Amino acid sequence: MEKELHKAIELRKGGNHKESNKLLMKLVQEFPDDASINYQCAWSFDLLGEESKAVPFYENAIKLGLSLKELEGALLGLGSTYRTLGDYEKSKRTFLKGIELFPNNKAIQIFYSMTLYNLNEHSKAMELLLKCLTDTTTDDEILGYKQAINFYSNKLDEIWE
Repeated sequence: MEKELHKAIELRKGGNHKESNKLLMKLVQEFPDDASINYQCAWSFDLLGEESKAVPFYENAIKLGLSLKELEGALLGLGSTYRTLGDYEKSKRTFLKGIELFPNNKAIQIFYSMTLYNLNEHSKAMELLLKCLTDTTTDDEILGYKQAINFYSNKLDEIWE
């Protein structure tokens, strides 16, 4: 099993997404209770643009219990997949769980801000994006205004007189 799983991951890394997916589907049929195989299978469907097929594999992988590293990726993948399918509330709940468990993962926060945008929570989305930007950038021009950007990040609708 490990050898075949490794092969499927290598195929994905090499851009052979359909072949990787085919092998992962075979593995998930043989080992339906393996969380890692379910996670990798979900990921493979996302790469193929078949998000609705990815969802049950993400959900199953999370339910079965993943390592922390895989759980981090699965929550990001599932939250993003829910968002692309228009299921914004499930996306929001998934990302909030991800942020709670992995508060330093800026990618989860960025994808969550997209969900907030879809939920018309524009101010909250912008605040999160701006804070992620100032926390992660190496651009000296932006860093020169870090304090101001952070100050205004949650006051975008205020008018100063």
